This record gives sequence, structure tokens and C-alpha cells, in this order.
Amino acid sequence: MTTYTNNAQNTTVLVTSATGKTGRRVAERLAARGLTVRAGSRSGATVFDWEVPETWAPALRGADAAYVAYYPDLAAPGAVEAMETFGRLAEENGVRRLTLLSGRGEPVAVQAEEALRSAAPGAGLTVVRAAFFAQNFTEGLLAEGVAEGTVVFPAGDTAEPFIDADDLADVVVETLTANGHAGRVHEVTGPRPVGFAEVAAEISRASGRPVVYEAVPEAEYAGLLGGFGLPVPEAEWLAALFATLLDGHNASATDGVKRILGREPRSFAEFAAEAWGGPGA
Repeated sequence: MTTYTNNAQNTTVLVTSATGKTGRRVAERLAARGLTVRAGSRSGATVFDWEVPETWAPALRGADAAYVAYYPDLAAPGAVEAMETFGRLAEENGVRRLTLLSGRGEPVAVQAEEALRSAAPGAGLTVVRAAFFAQNFTEGLLAEGVAEGTVVFPAGDTAEPFIDADDLADVVVETLTANGHAGRVHEVTGPRPVGFAEVAAEISRASGRPVVYEAVPEAEYAGLLGGFGLPVPEAEWLAALFATLLDGHNASATDGVKRILGREPRSFAEFAAEAWGGPGA
């Protein structure tokens, strides 16, 4: 495949949220390819904090490209304004390529995508809209429930084509290092939709201990999040987002990973076997 740059050592990429599930993986892969990586985080060598806009321009200065993983979510209040500001700064600093992580089937997130695209017309924006991460059960908000044997979530019996964060990171790196992706929107998922009850069964099978799924209404889930210390407005917004995304409109798989990487995405069963069935599990 034709590469984006003829001299990877002279290419600098800012990775925002570089300690997160996807940012960490993207940074590792870019470094392995010989690119100069600025791993943006609140306390790292490259200081970058989505809540402190003053940190954005210094992190972007001199960067050729950037991976944009907005926290907490592109559908969150304030995301559109943040993308407008970040895009303007990227344009002013001569960034030539941007890859934005977005949520699949999130109408509000599309507004944030467009804000970034409009603010940085010279940056060749690629949008990667992803399904729920399989790693949410090992590194994210559902991991504690898995450890305790019960996954509580407002998903009803809806299936979701969970994507492995490693597959997503491979896709992101490809969009940042190869030609043909600027201006495009890629939807990436796992190979098939999987219900949460089946997820629990796969985890039980791989780990050798019982894990069950408990479906709860949106309001009850918001209350549970509030009980864990999340502010009420944030808990209600997050519960509403999950309920909206898992109303069935995303219950289908795409061929995005295969089209971009030339291989099939990893299934949830394969992910579970590695995560819970490996040495020391």
C-alpha cells in the first residue's frame, strides 16, 4: 500500500488521550513503525488535557498528524465547541492529517465530526466510527461487574457487534500512515452482533467462573452510576447515551476492518479466550 510519508522518522503524530484504551494502542503501533509519537496526557511528557484548552496548541505545534480521541464522548455537551477550537488550532499549526474516533450511530457525534472537518479543512480528516469496545469488559466501566460475576447494563436483549480495541488501533494507524483515507468515514465493528447474555456466557466459558447479564432500565442504571459517585447529570447523560445506542439501530456488522486491513476482525469469543483463558487467568 502507498504510504503517507516516505520518511517515517520525520513524521510526528500527536496522540490525544494517549493513556486510554485506544490512544495507548495507537501510540505503541505508531512508535513501532518508526514515527515520532507525542503521547498526550494530563501528566506525561506531552501535556494534553481536553478540559484545559490551553494545553492543545503547544501539543499540536510541529505535529504532522494527530489522532483525536475526545473525552468523554463526541456526543457529550461541549464536544462540538471543543472540536471547533481543536480544529482551528490544528489548521493554524499546519497539521496535515487528522483521524477522529467517533461513535457509531451517534447523531450528536456527527455534529462534532463536522465541526472538526470545517475548522481544519487542510488536515484531511478521516472519521472512524466504532462499535462498543470488547475491552469495556476488561478495562472499562463493565470490568468491575465482570469481576463480581454480574454485568449490569441498560441494553435489554439488543445485540452489539463489539470491536476489539486492537483491531480499531490497527485501523487508526492505517488511516494515519497510508493514502486514500482523507475525507472518508469508516464504520468498524466486530464480525457479528453479540447479545450481552451471550457475552456473559463467553466470559464464563473462557474464565471458568459464572458471569451473568442483568438488564436494567435506563433510570435504574443512572441511579447505579450515581451510587458510584458520578454526578447526577453525568450519570443520567451516560445512561441515556447507552440506552439510545443500544436500541437496536446498531445491531449489524460492517466490513470496515476487512476493507481497511485486508483481514477479518477478531470475534468476541476470540477476545474472551485470550483475555480470560490465557496463562494466569
